[in-house]
Amino acid sequence: MKILNIVVAAGKGTRFGADRPKQFCTLEGKTVLSHAVERLRRATDMAPTVVVVSPGFETEVPDGCMTAYGGPTRGGSVRNALMAVESYDADVILIHDGARPLPSSRLISLAIEACRNHHGAIPVVPVIDSLRRVSDGEPVNRAEFRCVQTPQAFRADLLRRAYALTEGREFTDDASVMSAAGFGDIALTEGDSCNLKITLPMDLEIATLYLKHDAGK
Repeated sequence: MKILNIVVAAGKGTRFGADRPKQFCTLEGKTVLSHAVERLRRATDMAPTVVVVSPGFETEVPDGCMTAYGGPTRGGSVRNALMAVESYDADVILIHDGARPLPSSRLISLAIEACRNHHGAIPVVPVIDSLRRVSDGEPVNRAEFRCVQTPQAFRADLLRRAYALTEGREFTDDASVMSAAGFGDIALTEGDSCNLKITLPMDLEIATLYLKHDAGK
C-alpha cells in the first residue's frame, strides 16, 4: 500500500511553559518533532511526509519533508496538509501528533494493516486509573474505555472525503471526523504505553528514559 504521512506540529503548547512549543524542545540531542518524524518515516519506508507548523517555524521541519501551515484549529491544520498533498496518490494516510516522539514500528504497522479491512484504525491503550463520572461522582467501568494515541491511519480516499464533508465543524481527532462523515468502521489496534504525548516538562525526562531503554534492546 502507498502511504502518506501527515505530522501536525503547529500547536503552541501553552501548558508546557517553555519559551518555545514543546514539539521543538530538545530530547536527547534532537527535537521532539524530529524523533516523531524519523520514526514515522522509517516505519513507512520513507513515505512522503508533510509537517504542519506555524509561520516562523519552517526551519524546524526535518529534511526531506514538505511543509504546510497550521490553521486556527487542529482540524484546519489537517485540512491544510491534505490540500498541500492533494495531488499525491496514496492508499493510506497516517496522521501523527508531532508531540509524540516515540511511536513504535509495530504500532504503526498494525494501524496500517487494519486499513485493509476497515475505514481506518487508531492505536489505543487500556485505562490504568479508576474512573468517576463528573456529573454524579459514580464509578464507571474502566474496562469499557481506552486511551487514544496517534498515528491514526485511514483510507486516503475516505479521509479526504470526510474532511470535505465536515468542513466548518471541529472534532478532537481524525477518527471523529471520519465517523461524523459516515465512515465509522474504525478498528482499535494495539497502542504502546511508551508512545507518550509530551505535555509537561517532566514528560521529556520520561521520554529520555524510554529512549535509553529502546537503545538497550
